[in-house]
Amino acid sequence: MRKLVVQTFLTLDGVMQAPGGPGEDDDGGFKHGGWSMTYWDDQMGEVMEAATSRPFAMVLGRKSYDILSSYWPTAPEETGAKVFNDATKYVASRNRPTLEWSNSVLIEGDAADGLAALKKEDGPELQVHGSANLIQSLLRNNLVDEYRLWIFPVVIGSGKRLFADGTIPSGLKLVDSKVSSTGVVMGTYEPAGEIPIGSFG
Repeated sequence: MRKLVVQTFLTLDGVMQAPGGPGEDDDGGFKHGGWSMTYWDDQMGEVMEAATSRPFAMVLGRKSYDILSSYWPTAPEETGAKVFNDATKYVASRNRPTLEWSNSVLIEGDAADGLAALKKEDGPELQVHGSANLIQSLLRNNLVDEYRLWIFPVVIGSGKRLFADGTIPSGLKLVDSKVSSTGVVMGTYEPAGEIPIGSFG
């Protein structure tokens, strides 16, 4: 069995859209692209390096694939490009795009069904990067085994959210946490079943 991990950057109010730069994803008139970039510090680099230093495969929706494939194939080695270029990329798309980035594989048919089948195979963990729309399908089908969420001290008010309307209510268990010098909380969570209900009364 392979673990499926959602690894994403979030604002404090849950927005995951366009953390990397202006123009990255302007859907819905989003005007705050690049909101994560000024918070980066050495500790965040170390945590990211640890996550990509062991074998992994990437899972991407079509928009995230287009964004990443326009950058990493020609990025300098010192930026960490090699691990992303060498990794297998599983791409969910309703069309049949030409996938020119090395080691890219189209998920045939329904994305949730395809990833459920991939999880049953032997191989490295499956890391979902970006891909807000695809994640909603994974959540609905209970396919996520772990969340690695970096929560930045910024609020935006609108944009694509990780836990969008219609998310199935559930509990999460915090299994690891770190805080950067810039106030970014890096938490690792596992699904913990139904929400435990209690009362002070």
